[in-house]
Amino acid sequence: QVQLVESGGGSVEAGGSLRLSCSASGRIRRIGTMGWYRQAPGNQREMVAQITAGGSANYAESMKGRFTISRDNAKNTVYLQMNSLKAEDTAAYYCNADIEPSCPFVCPADNYWGRGTQVTVSS
Repeated sequence: QVQLVESGGGSVEAGGSLRLSCSASGRIRRIGTMGWYRQAPGNQREMVAQITAGGSANYAESMKGRFTISRDNAKNTVYLQMNSLKAEDTAAYYCNADIEPSCPFVCPADNYWGRGTQVTVSS
């Protein structure tokens, strides 16, 4: 069973920093693009950042200069370093990944979501 598990969320004051981690576990043959998304109550889920297997990163415009996404392929882990946090960054942050499972025969690639980790920024 392939799973994504996030960690590193918490409560911080405005201007503070947090580092989120997301690790994929299970029988995995290949992981493609990984990303972070966030959703506040009553709002649509939005893309924060994504990174390809080769390390090419893209960010939502409002995150540029404050957030940095990275990955460690040997650990099947993606990170999100968040600096200069603002109250409007408060949301549940979700990990997402394109994963091809390892199996005896053919296992098609699929898209997976973690269960989320809460980030709360107080003013």
